[in-house]
Amino acid sequence: QNALDAAILSVTTLPKTTPLADRETSLKQAFAANGGQGTAKLDSFVVAADGTATATASAHYPMPTNFMQIARIETVEVGVASAVRKRPALVQTTFKVTKVSGYWNKTMTLYGTKFGDTVAKPLMTITYAYNNYGDPKGYGTSIVSTINGSTTTKVQQQVCTTSTVKNFSSLPSGAITQTSGSKKYVTTCADTFYPSNGAGAVIDVSQMDNLYLQMDVPSGSPKVLKSNDPTTSNRLYIGTSTTTMPEVATGQTVDIFTAVPCGQPGYQAWEDGGNPVPADVSNADFFYTVQGKCDFNQRPSNTVLTQ
Repeated sequence: QNALDAAILSVTTLPKTTPLADRETSLKQAFAANGGQGTAKLDSFVVAADGTATATASAHYPMPTNFMQIARIETVEVGVASAVRKRPALVQTTFKVTKVSGYWNKTMTLYGTKFGDTVAKPLMTITYAYNNYGDPKGYGTSIVSTINGSTTTKVQQQVCTTSTVKNFSSLPSGAITQTSGSKKYVTTCADTFYPSNGAGAVIDVSQMDNLYLQMDVPSGSPKVLKSNDPTTSNRLYIGTSTTTMPEVATGQTVDIFTAVPCGQPGYQAWEDGGNPVPADVSNADFFYTVQGKCDFNQRPSNTVLTQ
């Protein structure tokens, strides 16, 4: 039974397009490698429209007898069965900047490690450069880019412009107002997408075994923040709205595959190191949305035995 369980779990990590015959061959090889005796068979493997995979397998073994040989029964056919169900998992993410602030320049990068690889590679960056104006909070220009090997493609640019005004009357929609001493500042931000009807940074993560986010803040302390580092992940906020965005608890490692919701926007933010944590999300500096698309995925973590 254990050999068959291990074998059926292994075939759920093969690509979705793997023919049934090839998947069964892999099942038989895994069954034998795990000490299975007899003959194993992949009875079914189905991927539903929503990406949920179900599979059943069976194995039969003519077990030799001892006492029953007196009655000329030399073997008894023994059969076992296994079934698994694998939930849909993240296969695509879409990142979009909502607002970035602060006096410190910074860059957030999404890193991914492909199945079979050992080195993580950058998939997306969001860079921020301060516009050197405004108080008590600074704003600037943010650029979102996708990365495919050596090719970097800009998909969103948000330019925030700050000026001084005599009063806060007749302000444009979405204007950010600040007062410092006798000075009044107004900041307006404009988004440009590439192409103009683009959704942001759309990243294919279907071939990724691991994902993590990294925030590099050269002037900060610490200078490097990572979602998979339990010593710095508490500077990341993850929530369901702009107002409901709790901070990651200290000492936790964030699994990006589960942190990104399927089919609906998720809200995330970083505190770049200018304020101590824990702190309310209002102290964060780096806000963006991320939405996931889920389907069949080769990662094994969403697979459970059902028989």
